[in-house]
Amino acid sequence: MVLDLTMSMAILALMGALATIAGCLEDLESDVGSQSNPNSQVQLAPQMGFLHRIYNKAISGEPVSNGLSAVTAGTVTVVLLDAKFYPLMAIVMGAFVGAIVLGIFATTSYAGRVASQTRFKQPLYMDIMRYTTPSIIGHNFIVNFCLVSLAYIQYEILAYPFSIPFLALIWGITAGAIGSSVGDVHYGAEREFQNREFGCGLNTSLSGRIVRKAESGLRNSIDNVWFCAKFGGPATGIALGLVVFLSSWPATIMQPKTPADYWKTIIVGLLIVFLLIIGNRLVEYNARKTYGPYKEEKEAAS
Repeated sequence: MVLDLTMSMAILALMGALATIAGCLEDLESDVGSQSNPNSQVQLAPQMGFLHRIYNKAISGEPVSNGLSAVTAGTVTVVLLDAKFYPLMAIVMGAFVGAIVLGIFATTSYAGRVASQTRFKQPLYMDIMRYTTPSIIGHNFIVNFCLVSLAYIQYEILAYPFSIPFLALIWGITAGAIGSSVGDVHYGAEREFQNREFGCGLNTSLSGRIVRKAESGLRNSIDNVWFCAKFGGPATGIALGLVVFLSSWPATIMQPKTPADYWKTIIVGLLIVFLLIIGNRLVEYNARKTYGPYKEEKEAAS
């Protein structure tokens, strides 16, 4: 029993580590390709007369595009496993194919979007496409590798009743959703709109008025990902890692075998969710107290 518990905790720790790395790199991949919420403002900037050097792929929302890449990687992995490839080699090759697919979509999306903005004189910078696209592919390769590895562990070792591609799809969508929510705050609100007051939102008359100057020269997507790697990426990684770890931790520790044990496990899981809600409220309260009331609250008070 002790050995089983020890091995279960080791597997759980590995799953949490893979999810943490995947979440961090997913957020950074979306930042380097400008696929977060501010993407609409990046698209709108040339129409408002603000030309820029920011990569703008935005194939779709982060969950959808990341899920597509992950399920492609998972499908290729399963095909290679059926062909008697070693698991590690199959996962690596599957992750590479998934990343290449995302790179193709990113290139056509960026080039097509800029071409459609010709009337607004927005240039298509070939150097931006040349050294930003490989960065997108590289980030996504690591994301795919971690997510497919996570799906493989769940299917082969933990005997989940779902296939590897399906598990990879679910985790890809989850990673994209967390990156779009957790990571966006530290990219959109802080990096693209630094000239706006904390919590003020974006007035319609200011649409497309993004920050275009970097610490040295004109800003590009590599500058954005450098900034986001300081906090936004790691915060997203920790969020996804905690989702994987805390969602599996009660069952791993309690090892339920009877219906009563399963109910106890569910109660422990709900208790964890309740504690996270309280912690989130305390963080929000501290942010309001530290940085002052939000813009809307100031206007209401005046």
